Amino acid sequence: MATHFESMLRTQLATRREKLEVAITSSPDTSYLAGLLHEVDSALSRMETGTFGLCETCHEPIEGDRLAADPLARFCLDHLTPPQQRALEQDLQLAAKIQAALLPRNDLVQGGWQAAYHYEPAGPVSGDYCDFVPAGDGSLYFMLGDVSGKGVAASMLMAHLHAMFRALSGVGLPLEELVERASRVFCESTLASQFATLVCGRASQNGDLELCNAGHLPPLLVRRRRVTSIEATGLPLGIFCGERFAVERTHLDRGDFLALFTDGLSESQNRSGDEFGVQPLIDLAGLRRSGSARDLIRSCVENAAAFRSGIPNRDDLTLMVIDRIE
Repeated sequence: MATHFESMLRTQLATRREKLEVAITSSPDTSYLAGLLHEVDSALSRMETGTFGLCETCHEPIEGDRLAADPLARFCLDHLTPPQQRALEQDLQLAAKIQAALLPRNDLVQGGWQAAYHYEPAGPVSGDYCDFVPAGDGSLYFMLGDVSGKGVAASMLMAHLHAMFRALSGVGLPLEELVERASRVFCESTLASQFATLVCGRASQNGDLELCNAGHLPPLLVRRRRVTSIEATGLPLGIFCGERFAVERTHLDRGDFLALFTDGLSESQNRSGDEFGVQPLIDLAGLRRSGSARDLIRSCVENAAAFRSGIPNRDDLTLMVIDRIE
């Protein structure tokens, strides 16, 4: 296991131990808390002996995303007991339902814009972040991102981003300050190895568009069927707590639109290991003459699926279109 990852988990466990000791001194029933304290001490002891992160049955490494979500894990998935496996499956099913409930309404119309998306997890839960937040002045905030890692740990960070931006978008901050505050909170409340690429934008009623790209894949801006890319204006969220971000500003007329995507689309692979890339999306966007944002998304997703020829996608895939319809 990587030394820096173990060091971060050691700090997390030590903090948890301190909180448990305080809780035990003030709780009338300490049996459950004492059990948790024993589990933490056991994990810290395994770190000292060099066996932390190894399955106690097969002595092979435990899945990294499970350790990130639960540093007390002692067995890999293959060696959980049947009741433990059923409990894990139920937890994953519940997590998937909760995550689905966090997704925004599709085909949202606000202030002369239509916003649509396709959200396709590679497993039960996803580390992709997708949201629309209508503002009181008629404008529309939109966010699309990709959290580091996979599985449950990534889905927890996705929910963290969702809560942060839902709270901050209602404060009325300038877009760059909104992203800077979110990055600082994210940096201060996650492990050092965790970060998120993100595109955060604000579409105004008059057609003005503001966009901040924090280390994410370049969105495609399509005006009069001419396609241009909008490069990153800063590092991913969570890399540095004091990171500053710049905002790109432009104007869209009726029929212009913005397409955003995660690498689950561009890095989709066929049986030969070739990647789908960005060019098919550029071609579809440039050729679009009519149809809704949903139609464009459907065409692109169908093209990517045909390219894979039955190969399951290995990464979460999200595609979003912000369309100027008035």
